[in-house]
Amino acid sequence: MRKIREVLRLRYELKLSCEQIGRSCAIGASTVHKYLKRAEAAGLSWPLPEGWNEERVEAALFPRGEPSVAETNPARTPPDFAAMHEQLRQHRHLTLQLLWEEYREANPESYRYSRFCELYQRWRSKLDVVLRQEHKAGEKMFVDWAGATIPVYDRHSGQAWQAPLFVATLGASSYTYAEATHDQQMESWLRAHVHAFEHCHGIPALVVPDNAKTGVTRAHRYDPDLNPTYYNFALHCGFGIVPTRPYKPRDKAKVENAVQVAQRWIVAALRHRKFFSLEELNTAIRELLTKLNHRPFRKRDGSRVTVFEALDRPALKPLPVEAFDLSEWSRARVNIDYHVAFDSNLYSVPYNLVQEVVEIRSTPTTVEILHKGARVASHLRHRGRGQAVTNHEHRPKSHRAHLEWTPSRMVQWAQTIGPNTARLFERIMADKPHPEMGYRGCLGIIRLAQKYSAQRVEAASERALLTGACRYKSVESILRNSLDQSPPSSPPPASTPPHDNIRGAGYFE
Repeated sequence: MRKIREVLRLRYELKLSCEQIGRSCAIGASTVHKYLKRAEAAGLSWPLPEGWNEERVEAALFPRGEPSVAETNPARTPPDFAAMHEQLRQHRHLTLQLLWEEYREANPESYRYSRFCELYQRWRSKLDVVLRQEHKAGEKMFVDWAGATIPVYDRHSGQAWQAPLFVATLGASSYTYAEATHDQQMESWLRAHVHAFEHCHGIPALVVPDNAKTGVTRAHRYDPDLNPTYYNFALHCGFGIVPTRPYKPRDKAKVENAVQVAQRWIVAALRHRKFFSLEELNTAIRELLTKLNHRPFRKRDGSRVTVFEALDRPALKPLPVEAFDLSEWSRARVNIDYHVAFDSNLYSVPYNLVQEVVEIRSTPTTVEILHKGARVASHLRHRGRGQAVTNHEHRPKSHRAHLEWTPSRMVQWAQTIGPNTARLFERIMADKPHPEMGYRGCLGIIRLAQKYSAQRVEAASERALLTGACRYKSVESILRNSLDQSPPSSPPPASTPPHDNIRGAGYFE
């Protein structure tokens, strides 16, 4: 509209030709001619009538066409896009196609599907407005894990594992820090924070993470539950935690942009290099990070480093004097096997705490288990997976006794009854493919000593050895029938007596 007003002024005030006006306004002569024809049709000249603003001039020069018959159809009901939009948010399987068909059934002379979608998208575009965030110096640091990973190779096997990339950036200066870690667990998360603070030489007032479990145990739009370990770390360092709203990545747009920059200028730049340790990888990342922070801005003066030194660094709080104890807190319920699951392993607690909820405090080297504030167990931390770490004292007496069952222990128990019983136990376990298969029979014989007396069991064991009936049922039968109290019969002859019907060795010669 500014150029149209200038076209009218040059034509009616200075009497210039269309070519001269076009060169002055940097538009084509045909365009100038079109504007003048429209002004003549609308009865406009120069100067414009008093009170005519740009909107009125535009309406006079470019009047809107007459509405079509379909647009003025009184039988048509305009779509309720607000209600439709709410339905789309509540039902994830609902589509615009189905909404249009339902609307079409109620309004047969309504819009076609393409026009319906066009009007809905036009209505929806006015809802999606973005608040421009103003960041104060030293106020916020945004942190996140990058989507891309970097492979690290084993020197011996050549197999690669993927190292996650932690990214942090300050709000006012966009000063960026990046670090590759072993994993995305709590220990790596906190160590990366410490290194980011050391890189920035200070602590911001607030840290803005997303809703990962290392930062937030239960995500909520209004009242999220912070991870206790992360919260204690924040108290130690003196910063606040403001998680983003769930499914609102624009709340941390700064770090989303920093992640994209890190993936382009760090991950992509290292694609041709092969790393064999995390330390070697982080050394290469620091070199590229220095170049990234010193890279000049395209649309303003300076770089991330110069803005950081001028704005963020003076406003940051000093680093804590003492290092934070990298302990992780979690809650778990004791299983019926008096173990709790933590970090893919099992750790024992006293058996009387079965089904109780306990707290687990872990450090890089130890795992402590607390119940109602009192420590009930402490173990060395196991770095494997699926392993059970058990303190023998945590077992009930019956379980400890069962685990003490060994062949030698069984024989020792039998010797308290008598030597024949000990030999019988040795015979029972020797006859089995595995000694443990004879444990129950031996324990049953010991139980018989409580019912009949040790002297009778010793006598029954002697009789069982003489007859070769070395089984629990045989000993029980001997005692039940009081055979242990009668002298044993003479053993069968060692050789067969001669007889006329028996052929000897000479017959086969």
